[in-house]
Amino acid sequence: MDAQRRGRGEQMDPADQWVLNPNTGEYELRLNTPAAQSRTAPRTATARSTTARSAAPRGAAPRRGAPREGATRTEVPPQRRRRGAPEEPPPGRRGGRRPVQQKPGKAKKVLLWTGGTMAFVLVGVSAAGYFYLQHLEGNVSTTDVGSAGASNFSKDEAFSVLIIGTDKRTGEGNEGYGDKGSSGHADTTILLHVAEDRSNATALSIPRDLIVNIPDCPTKLEDGSEKVVPGIRGARFNRSLGESGRDPGCTMRTVKENTGITVDHFMMADFNAVKTLTTAVGGVDVCVEKAVNDKESKLVLPAGESTVEGEQALAFVRTRKSFGNSGDLDRIKVQQQFLGSLMRKMSSGDTLTSPSKLLNLAEAATKALTVDQAIGRVSTLKDVALELKKVPTKNISFTTVPVVDNPAETVKATVVLDDSKAPQLFDMIENDVSLTEVKQQEKKEKDAQAARLKGTKAAASEVRVRIMNGGAVGGSAQKTLQYLQVEEGVTKSENAGNAPAELARTTLEYAPDQADQARRLADIMGLSGSALKPGESVTNSQGVPAMTLTLGKDFKGAGVKLNAPVEKADVEKSTADKVKCAS
Repeated sequence: MDAQRRGRGEQMDPADQWVLNPNTGEYELRLNTPAAQSRTAPRTATARSTTARSAAPRGAAPRRGAPREGATRTEVPPQRRRRGAPEEPPPGRRGGRRPVQQKPGKAKKVLLWTGGTMAFVLVGVSAAGYFYLQHLEGNVSTTDVGSAGASNFSKDEAFSVLIIGTDKRTGEGNEGYGDKGSSGHADTTILLHVAEDRSNATALSIPRDLIVNIPDCPTKLEDGSEKVVPGIRGARFNRSLGESGRDPGCTMRTVKENTGITVDHFMMADFNAVKTLTTAVGGVDVCVEKAVNDKESKLVLPAGESTVEGEQALAFVRTRKSFGNSGDLDRIKVQQQFLGSLMRKMSSGDTLTSPSKLLNLAEAATKALTVDQAIGRVSTLKDVALELKKVPTKNISFTTVPVVDNPAETVKATVVLDDSKAPQLFDMIENDVSLTEVKQQEKKEKDAQAARLKGTKAAASEVRVRIMNGGAVGGSAQKTLQYLQVEEGVTKSENAGNAPAELARTTLEYAPDQADQARRLADIMGLSGSALKPGESVTNSQGVPAMTLTLGKDFKGAGVKLNAPVEKADVEKSTADKVKCAS
């Protein structure tokens, strides 16, 4: 419905059409209000029911009077009734029970998801609601990063999003920021990793002055051709974007090269995004221990709590001179505190119960974003938002890559990885280990998974299994085959090549009568109960039923148990639920 074409010259704010449904916790777009019904042409019952079914959330109860699933019903559109005329009973109801009259406030509705809180953009989160879809689709810019990221977004797997804030200057009033004429470097970079069970997430800040090896980077040109930008050894991390035509895919490859953490997607925005997003939510609460009057960033704040938005919010996350030792690492801590505050603001009732704020935020967020093609549709961004929304804010941890001063420099200007802490932290993130204590999955599900490992185990010589590579390092299936046959006596095993699709986690699929074989292989491989997938067997090359072991991205190597404990890194961290003052 065109919300602005109301007849009689009336104008309706689109936000007035959104009503919070207390049963679902989501907003519903009430299109057929009494006023709208009197001014718009009615649609067929089939069209109405189809729209309602497609928009309703999965598992929702059908509307009273709605056709059953699979039923066919054809109606002639009713003629517009005169005001006050009695309602014509529906076909088949004449002479029967008098139909229940709907109250004016109970008109039929079309349910649309508002989407919740988006991952976060640059130094903020953004929610792109699933409304005004076609309009919002045109706001989002995409970049083809090829094999640097995932080909799609999966709701059932862990995922990592690289949030990149560039120093490119766009928008009115931004002439004083960044390098003039620059195509934009990676000024602020945060790797957001969301655990597979959505119990926790980690936001890892990467210093711009970290010395890294930037790998060769295939990039797509505007004419569709491809060129490879040569890599650099021993360069600042921020050069992984912008310089020599490097795109966000180059930054993603650089993160993978230097941390070992798989990067699935990216979201990128420039300085202007901070201003528009904070204004859209009505400001973000910040706290400083001492009064700030920074002439360079023009940030002026009293001691204690303040609310910043627009130009002042940008100054807050950009300032270096007001906190700590005036360096980039201290600025990162301030940005992390800002992020936690913004996430609290986004999940507060003040924002989630305000349709007008959600509408403004959807506009600002989609205009601010450049993303990879796999998440370039508003519907997919909505899915990302809803998955992140499942993570409790107390279990969203903020930390920084552990670094030390570059020993090769006399005047300290750059940093290098702290080899005593960084590897453990990267391993924790890659393996979904939270930096906070989190609640385990529901006991019922855990018990069911644990039960798969209990019971008799077949002899290793009786285990029949096909091994497939579903995302592990090349050659892993063959090496695992050799290990199982030579070291463990699983002689009835074979290499079945590459899996149809990549998996984040290694899985073992088996038929019910192969449960004892599955338990033996799980013991050998260190598979958890969640990795065991009861299903069907397949026929191996000898025509005999066999299980299927698919090595996922989490595979650590032949002979290395997958359930080996991950050593926890001792790093400084903060969480999104805590209020902290910058100092």
